[in-house]
Amino acid sequence: MKVKVISILEDNYMYLVIEERGKQAVAVDPAVPHRLLEIVRREGLSLVAVLTTHHHWDHARGNEPLRKELPALKVYGGDDRIEGLTDKVTHNQKLKFGSINVRCLCTPCHTSGDVCFYVWEDECTDDPAVFTGDTMFIGGCGRFFEGSANQMHHNLTQVLGTLPPETKVFCGHECTIKNMKFAVLVEPENIKAKEMLSWARARDDDDKPTVPSTLKDEFDYNPYLRLSEEAVQKFTKKEDPVEVLEVLRKEMDKFKKPKERLPPHAMLALEWGLLRP
Repeated sequence: MKVKVISILEDNYMYLVIEERGKQAVAVDPAVPHRLLEIVRREGLSLVAVLTTHHHWDHARGNEPLRKELPALKVYGGDDRIEGLTDKVTHNQKLKFGSINVRCLCTPCHTSGDVCFYVWEDECTDDPAVFTGDTMFIGGCGRFFEGSANQMHHNLTQVLGTLPPETKVFCGHECTIKNMKFAVLVEPENIKAKEMLSWARARDDDDKPTVPSTLKDEFDYNPYLRLSEEAVQKFTKKEDPVEVLEVLRKEMDKFKKPKERLPPHAMLALEWGLLRP
């Protein structure tokens, strides 16, 4: 099972899950449909389904154009507000596309109809993957637009957190540097968090994605999965896990990523008045 990571829009990711033997593919949150179809055609694939994590436009806006191009295409998701939805899924529902298996995990909070998709391939030694949309990020979690801290706590600890530790995490946005800066603020002595921040910066310098991580990694540095750690409770001044999570998310909402120093040529342009500060 091959997962193709495709950077789109400002910081979004869409994905192609490819069954290499049968040349079938399943798309996840394909918000730029023409680009997806270019890749599908170039690689000689048959696009058989779309998995949509939630209804927000930057995840779902490509569904209708894709269905116009491919009328038989199935679009799966957990919310009637998803554009182009053909099949509404339920928690723990299983889907199968050739040798690719999908288990739908309802994770309401960011939106009330959020679904994460746990994916693995028959007779394949590759690690399984989970596509988390805006529920879990590398080093972070999504905003509670239509839910509560209690719901997000359940999503992270009882749904996603119980998947195999080797599961690869593919999230909906590239926001790892900001998340890891916040994680280091919360746990200043967390070596794993500092190492991850350094690694993410290097990836950013090379214009490379930071996805995927693994669930095992997330438990090492994602503060929203480390609610019982002394440093995290000290930062939030709370001990109840749900309250700790709620304070963390509120503090993250206010957190501003410190500006990186501009490169020398940009500094020179700024001095010459060619760039606005």
